[in-house]
Amino acid sequence: QVQLVESGGGLVQAGGSLRLSCAASGRTFSSYAMGWFRQAPGKEREFVAAISMSGASTYYADSVKGRFTISRDNAKNTVYLQMNSLKPEDTAHYYCNANPSLGRLSNPGNLERWGQGTLVTVSS
Repeated sequence: QVQLVESGGGLVQAGGSLRLSCAASGRTFSSYAMGWFRQAPGKEREFVAAISMSGASTYYADSVKGRFTISRDNAKNTVYLQMNSLKPEDTAHYYCNANPSLGRLSNPGNLERWGQGTLVTVSS
């Protein structure tokens, strides 16, 4: 099981950009598909993006498609989320998670062991 630490959140104006990082411990990082999720105040946690073990395949929620890019560096045990054209509705705590099955990352209810997350606040 990998342990994950998210970073890179902050306060940004609408239209701005941020890059989130998720650092993983352990030697088996490349054996896991990775995903980013977010939870806004008063709302349930939702899927944002996922990437396959090799990085060859990526998937996005419709709400972020064309604005966010997920990537990974298996040599650095890190997955990234580049967020461009940010909107106030992107304000949330952002979390990463790992699973051997890419498909299971589509539903955060399938996952356990959430980290602290990193807060993204987009001002209008």
